[in-house]
Amino acid sequence: MKILQTVSLEDVRVFAPIGFYEEEQVLGNEFLVHAVVSFDAGIDDHENLDKTVNYEILYQIIHEVMKPKRKLLESAAHEILKAIYTKFSFAQTIDISIKKLNPPFGGDAAHSKVAVRYCSSSY
Repeated sequence: MKILQTVSLEDVRVFAPIGFYEEEQVLGNEFLVHAVVSFDAGIDDHENLDKTVNYEILYQIIHEVMKPKRKLLESAAHEILKAIYTKFSFAQTIDISIKKLNPPFGGDAAHSKVAVRYCSSSY
């Protein structure tokens, strides 16, 4: 029996110096990060933290990756995905999305969003 389990963090609010324009890197912006990790949970031992994805570690990864200045959200999304896979190589899917809450369009937009997905070949 295969049981696919999902652990996620949603709407992790981060203030970061990420943006294409220099002003964005100086002033910073607010972002909401989503990390969703799915894996085979097996059929027993559901009280063992080593057999699951620790969402505290997901939180730490997100905050560490979002700290440095960057031009593009894409690089942060890919780095978060790679760091999660490095820590939890048993993951079968990893979905990362990052929303910029105040994109500098000069227009009325709720947010902009970048997303990346890892999917194992056995999934």
